[in-house]
Formats: sequence, structure tokens, C-alpha cells
Amino acid sequence: MSIEELWSMSDQALIGAYADARRQFVEKKLARDTHRARLEWMKAKMFVNSSGGVTERRMAIDVSEELGRKGQELREMTHELDLLKIDVDVIAIVIRLRGAHVPAAVQAEDSLEGEPDRDGA
Repeated sequence: MSIEELWSMSDQALIGAYADARRQFVEKKLARDTHRARLEWMKAKMFVNSSGGVTERRMAIDVSEELGRKGQELREMTHELDLLKIDVDVIAIVIRLRGAHVPAAVQAEDSLEGEPDRDGA
């Protein structure tokens, strides 16, 4: 949605759009986090089942084509999640500018979502 469309929406429609965007964000975040956990589990399993020293095991994981594809999927999911977060933030800004208040619980949750463990990207 464009900012003009958001600005011209009624309060009820704007809050509905915000709720929908938050719901999509949370669903995508769960899917991304689940995918990240599966990838880490696959790496750990491969590490344990490999032979050789630690360096050889880590190198085998790093050059694994399957794990590379899964890592790329994870990066794409993170990108989609970031775009959804932008939508949520834009809707929240429009709500604030129009004089409505975003609940304090949502503001606190937004401040906690800084993700420092971004798969090295």
C-alpha cells in the first residue's frame, strides 16, 4: 500500500491493516526461526556424523551444497521478513501521525525485535 492510501483509510481500516500486517510478520518470523533452527540442527548432525578433526568437519559443512541452499533460503526468508517489518512500521507511523495511539505493549515489543544474530549477514 502507498502512504497516500494508508492516510486516506478510515481509522478502523487502518487498524485492521496494522493487525493483518503484524499477523503476517509474526507468521513469517515463526517460519524463518523454525527454518533457522532446522538448519542449525542439520549442521550439528553433519558435524557429529563426520570424521576427521574439527577443521575438516567445519570445512565439510561450509562446502555442503545442500546446507548452502538452505542458508540461501534462510537469507531470502529474512529479507521477506524485513520487508514485512517495514510495512508494519509504516502503518504504525501513519497511525501515530493521525493522532491515534499505538498500544504500549506493541511499542515495547517493537523495541525488543532488534535481531543481532542475523546468520552472519
